[in-house]
Amino acid sequence: MWAPRHIKDGVDISDRSYDEKVCDVLVLGAGGAGLRAAIESHDRGAKTLVVCKSLLGKAHTVMAEGGIAAALGNVDPKDSWEVHFSDTIVEGQHLSNWRMAEIFAKEAIERVYELERYGAVFDRTPEGKISQRAFGAHTYRRLCNIGDRTGLELIRTLQDQLIARGVPFMDEVMTTCVFRESKTGRAAGAFGIDIKTGRLLLFRAKAVILATGGSGRVYQVTSNSYESTGDGIGMAYRAGAELMDMEMIQFHPTGMIYPPGVRGMLVTEAVRGEGGILTNSNGERFMSKYDPKRMELSARDVVARSIYAEIMAGRGSKGGGVYLDISHRGADYIKKKLPSMYDQFLAFADIDITKDKMEVAPTVHYQMGGVRVDPETAETSVKMLFAAGEVASGLHGANRLGGNSLSDILVFGKRAGAAAAERAAAIDLPSVDGGEIEDEISRVLSPFSSVGGANPFHMKEEIASNMWMHVGIVRKAEDLEAGLAELERLREEAKGLKAVGGRAYNQSWTDSLQVLDMLTVCEAMIRSALERKESRGAHTRSDFPAKDPKWLVNIITVQENGKMVRRMVPVPAPPPELQNLIKEDD
Repeated sequence: MWAPRHIKDGVDISDRSYDEKVCDVLVLGAGGAGLRAAIESHDRGAKTLVVCKSLLGKAHTVMAEGGIAAALGNVDPKDSWEVHFSDTIVEGQHLSNWRMAEIFAKEAIERVYELERYGAVFDRTPEGKISQRAFGAHTYRRLCNIGDRTGLELIRTLQDQLIARGVPFMDEVMTTCVFRESKTGRAAGAFGIDIKTGRLLLFRAKAVILATGGSGRVYQVTSNSYESTGDGIGMAYRAGAELMDMEMIQFHPTGMIYPPGVRGMLVTEAVRGEGGILTNSNGERFMSKYDPKRMELSARDVVARSIYAEIMAGRGSKGGGVYLDISHRGADYIKKKLPSMYDQFLAFADIDITKDKMEVAPTVHYQMGGVRVDPETAETSVKMLFAAGEVASGLHGANRLGGNSLSDILVFGKRAGAAAAERAAAIDLPSVDGGEIEDEISRVLSPFSSVGGANPFHMKEEIASNMWMHVGIVRKAEDLEAGLAELERLREEAKGLKAVGGRAYNQSWTDSLQVLDMLTVCEAMIRSALERKESRGAHTRSDFPAKDPKWLVNIITVQENGKMVRRMVPVPAPPPELQNLIKEDD
C-alpha cells in the first residue's frame, strides 16, 4: 500500500506522540547489576520496571568469563575478606573509596553463595565446594568460576530469577535522557525509543537506577559489545551528576589479533590463571623482566604495558602482538577449564589452542571511571538517581582486579535496588516538566530533519580512531591535546547528524543519538587525562612517568553553566583498623 514519503514502516517520522509508563523504580540496563538491582527492588515491594537497549540476556556481563572474585577460602584457606580488601586497594593504586572496598570485600562472599542458591552451577573442588582459580594480582586463588563462561551463567541465573518473580521488562529500548523534578531536583524518570517500532516512550518513576555499563566502544580496539557507548554516563552527566576518575580506562592485556572482524575480542585472564605463558618473537618469557615474582599473574595494567613495550621494541609476533601458550596443560584440561576459548579460537582463527600458540595484544576492556556514587546506597549526587556496575566509579580506583567486576555488580546492584525501593516507598511520584519533554522529543527527532548531515556510523568510527590514536596505553600531553582538538572538530560535525529511513529498527537514528554521549564521555576522559600529571595504574604518562603522592586525588567532572569543569578531591583515608590491613606489594 502506498504511503507518503515521510511515513516509513507505518510510523510518521515526525510523530511527537509518546507512550507513558509509570513505576516506582526504573532500572536502566539488564546486565548483572541491573538484574540484581531489579530483583532486590521487587523483593522489597517496589513496582519495578527493567529497560534495556539490547535483548534480555544479551548483556556485556557475559564477557566477564574467568570468574567471580570472593574470599570463600575454599582452595586457599588463608584467604579472607581482609586480604581481598587489601588487594583491591593496593592494585587500585589507592584511588579506591575505602568504604566501597570494605563493603565489597565483605559482601561478595554472601552474594556468591546467594547466586549458588539461585541455581548457578559452579565448578567444584573434589570436596564438592565451589572451585576457585588464580587470577592476576590476587594474593590467593579466589575466582569462583564456571569454566570460562562465568558471566554467562550469572546472567542466565539472574534472568531466571527476574522472570520467575514476574518483574516486567522492556528490551530493545534505548533511553536518551534522565529527567529531574524541577521543584525537588530529584530524578523523575527517563525518555526513550522503542527500537522495534520507533515509538517514543516516557518513563515516570520515583527512582532511577543506571546499570548501563561502560563506554569501551569509544575505542577502535575493544572487547566491549556494540551497545557499550557510554549512554548512562552521558545521561547522568547531562542530568547534573558528578563523574569521577574518567581518565582510568583498563586495557586488558589479551585480546585477539585476527581475523580483523574479531580484533580485540577478549581472551580471558583465566588462560593465564590456568598456567598460560606469554612469550615474544624471540621465544622469551618476557614477564620475568617486568614482574619476576608474579609473572603472567601480575596486575592487568602491568601486563598490558609489558606487552606494549615488547611490541614497541620490535619483539612482537607476526600479527602485531605477542604469543600466549596454554598447550602444555593438555587437551583434556583445556577443554574442561577453557571451553569457550577453545571454541573461540577454533571458530574464528582456525587455531587449536591445545596444540598451538595464540597471538594476543591489549584491548580496551573496562572503565574504572564513571558516575560518582555513595558507597552505602549507590546513589549519585542527584537524589533518587542510583548507579551500579561499570557505569559507577569508586571501587576499582586506578586499576580493576580481574574477577572483581562480577562481585561488584552483585554487591552494589543489590544495594542500589534496596536503597531505591526503600526511598521510593516514602515519596510521591514526581512530576516531569512538559516543556522538558517537548525539548527532548525535538532533540530525539532532529536527525530526521537534518539536511546533508554527517553519517553517524562514520562519526562513531572517527571517534573510536581518535581515542585509539591519542588516548592509548601510554599518553603524553601532545597527543592528548591533539585528541581534544579532533574531538572538538567532531563535535561541530555531529551537530548535523542525519538519520535515514523510517523509525523502526533504524540504526542510523540510534547511532546519531549515541554520538552525543560518546563525545561527552571522550571529552571527560581526555580532560581528566590531561589533568592527572603522573602515572598511576591504568593511566600512564610518558611525560610524567612517576607516581606522585600529591596526585592521590579523585578527579571530579561535572557540568556547570553548560561547560565541563573539574575539581580535585583528596582520596579519603581509611580508618586505622582498615589501614593496618593494607599490605603493599614487595
